[in-house]
This record gives sequence, C-alpha cells and structure tokens, in this order.
Amino acid sequence: MKRIFVILTLVFSFLSVHAADITPISNAFKSGNASPLTSSMDKEVDVAVPGSSKKCGGSEAVAMLNTFFGANKPAGFSVLHNADKKDSGFLVGKLPTANGEFRVNVTYKSDGNKAIIQSIRIE
Repeated sequence: MKRIFVILTLVFSFLSVHAADITPISNAFKSGNASPLTSSMDKEVDVAVPGSSKKCGGSEAVAMLNTFFGANKPAGFSVLHNADKKDSGFLVGKLPTANGEFRVNVTYKSDGNKAIIQSIRIE
C-alpha cells in the first residue's frame, strides 16, 4: 500500500511540473487591468467580448480587454475550472462586474510554466 502511495505521489508531482501558471491571467481579470498580460499574449489571439469578436495581435487584444473592463468594472474573479494537457490548457472563470456576471473562457499554450494566451471569450 505504501508503495502505491509513493508511486502515485511521484506521478502527480511530475504532472504538476508541466502546469502553466495562470495567476497573471486571474489577477488581470480581478483587477480589471489587462496591460500586464501583454507579454502573455500569442502572436495572434482570438478575442470575443460582448459586441465584438476578432482575431488580432496581442497588443490589440489587451486594448480590447481594457475597453471591456472600462465599461464593466470587475468586482472579483474566480476560476471555476482549469485543465492542462501536454502543451496547452484552458480555464473557465466567473467575472462579476457592476453590469452583471460574465463567463470567461481562456485557452493557452504552455511555454515552460508560462501560459501564452491563444483565445479569450467573455460571454
């Protein structure tokens, strides 16, 4: 029994080493400031916010998010689900704002322990 526990512990610790850090994404949504995510954006990012949807560069994606945050001041952010695969992952979150609650979906690829954002959908 002890041997199985040790093996499972090693397997889970190995898997967690490959998990990308989503803390910067979560913090940006909590604070309502996407500017710190500039270095976390992929070359092209699919962005969908209420009233607009497009594929754009990282700096334009940050500008779209900041425009959204200007119109919808966040009152927090909570990650409902997060999953990592070999080189990619996603998160689903809840974003309460002054204008109602939004569901946030973010997909990313892993670069070491850094999450490189590929798509953001706010509904």
